[in-house]
Amino acid sequence: MSSQHYNMSLKNGQVMIDGELVTTNIYVRDGLIDLISDKNFVSDENIDCNNLIILPGVIDSQVHFREPGLEGKENLESGMLAAVSGGVTAIFEMPNTNPLTITPETISDKLKRASKGAWSDYAFYLGGTMRTSSNLSEWENLKGVCGIKIFMGASTGDLMTASDEEVESVVANGQRVIAVHAEDQMIMMENQKNILGDSEDVAMHCKWRSPESCLSATQRVVNLAKKHNRRVHILHITTEQEMDFLSKNKDVASVELLANHLSLHAPECYERLGTLAQQNPPIREKNHQDALWKALNDGVVDIIASDHAPHTLEEKAEKYPKSPSGTPGVQTLVPIMLNHVNNGKLSLSKLVSLWSYGPERVHKIHNKGRIKEGYDADFTIIDMNKEVIISNQQQKSKSKWTPFDGMKVKGWPTHTIVRGNCVMCNDELLGQPVGEMVKFKETM
Repeated sequence: MSSQHYNMSLKNGQVMIDGELVTTNIYVRDGLIDLISDKNFVSDENIDCNNLIILPGVIDSQVHFREPGLEGKENLESGMLAAVSGGVTAIFEMPNTNPLTITPETISDKLKRASKGAWSDYAFYLGGTMRTSSNLSEWENLKGVCGIKIFMGASTGDLMTASDEEVESVVANGQRVIAVHAEDQMIMMENQKNILGDSEDVAMHCKWRSPESCLSATQRVVNLAKKHNRRVHILHITTEQEMDFLSKNKDVASVELLANHLSLHAPECYERLGTLAQQNPPIREKNHQDALWKALNDGVVDIIASDHAPHTLEEKAEKYPKSPSGTPGVQTLVPIMLNHVNNGKLSLSKLVSLWSYGPERVHKIHNKGRIKEGYDADFTIIDMNKEVIISNQQQKSKSKWTPFDGMKVKGWPTHTIVRGNCVMCNDELLGQPVGEMVKFKETM
């Protein structure tokens, strides 16, 4: 054994293995975790993790990187650079680009684009629409596809699948998980006329895009999922009513929460941040936020993500409702959630289950999401005692802002390691982009 030689070793840290912290060493060979042992062996690169915690690589399973078509807001390289700067080792990117990511050709184009400057590993959602639904059984198995995405309410881009007929056409075709933006377009159109009217008050955003619209859409898609025995993953839940409903329907539906909805609440966020707090579905009142936290700690929630959706500050400065919805978040996901751990809102073990084990399970990812021999050597190394003030100046996203500007957090990513390559150390990028396409058990 002592003659064994490794590419990398992580020593003297606490390692999160199956939900428990264990003091041990990790040895990496050829991009994989080769050995977990408290013994000492030689390696080309040794990272001393004394007083640090080694987590499975964080997977942000919902980001919008805007390429192709809107590269002025973000592109794949800048988005992934922001990801690894914040401790994220893999991202799943959304299809509402220009052109839309809804065909083999557009998936292939994204994969080619990503390969040129990938700091993290990556995969892409295929947009589900009525006009492409008959092909989804075949196309969902394309390399690099992490699942199908449908928008039941108008959001960024043009992928709306609003009616039951349209939604069912997607749900009825294929086997892989469908990620759902669940807002009822018809209810929102009525609300726009009867509630929003001519208002330019961004605080009306959570009334226009009401809890009722979210619950209605969630109920509709879950009922269709039961009819067709299809797995659906309901994204960015914001309401107490939805959580109550979903807690009773976990047989077909998995659940995602966003760091923003757990960290900001109305009306304070709109008073302080204005349109910088505007996103879809909206940030809501404290009673809804409390319900999200309860559901999280009760085990209803499967995944935490960022929904990184950058727009320029100039765009966000437009008068509401002309201002675009969406906030950056891939770089702040880790510290914001670690701060919640330090504040006693959830355990570190629970957090790891939500951003590593959860994506692995929901999306059936091959060889990622756990610290286990034979798995990819993806690690997010953290210092739970490090205090940092988040600032716009730190942000690597092209948008160069964050709704958490000026917030002091405790808990910070110190290293990001992607398949045995340390690409970030103490806030500095290292080496070259090494990211590759994520693989899935269902398409191998």
